[in-house]
Amino acid sequence: MKTKIDDKLLAVIRVRGRVGVRQSITETLNRLNLKRVNNLTILYGSKSNIGMIRKCNDFVTYGEVREDVLSQLLEKEGIKPTADMVNSLASGKKSFKELAAGHIRMHPPRHGYEGIKAGYSSGGSLGYRGAEINNLIKRMM
Repeated sequence: MKTKIDDKLLAVIRVRGRVGVRQSITETLNRLNLKRVNNLTILYGSKSNIGMIRKCNDFVTYGEVREDVLSQLLEKEGIKPTADMVNSLASGKKSFKELAAGHIRMHPPRHGYEGIKAGYSSGGSLGYRGAEINNLIKRMM
């Protein structure tokens, strides 16, 4: 079954901390390179990555990242982004871990999160937020 986030470039941000988290979810977050709060990673929307994101849905927020925001993130990491580099990331030919350390440590967002215990559709910050992830990333830069 194909979902709306298959074959897209996803930005995943860890929102909640590690106290009281089940061991299986902690391992999944570690495999996603999200070991601390406000870490961001870029993943290609493959079936295994989407499964891991959905498993830790109550601790992260995610959505489709635009190419201009992706190039700003690479500049923040000290990588000079080229159009070929951004296109290879967007098509899944290259992984983000090959370019950066696997994650980017971000600042907390200006004006804070909307709430860290409710889903995005309910007025909180957790779960899928679609293209609105780009606004959150800009608030965190």
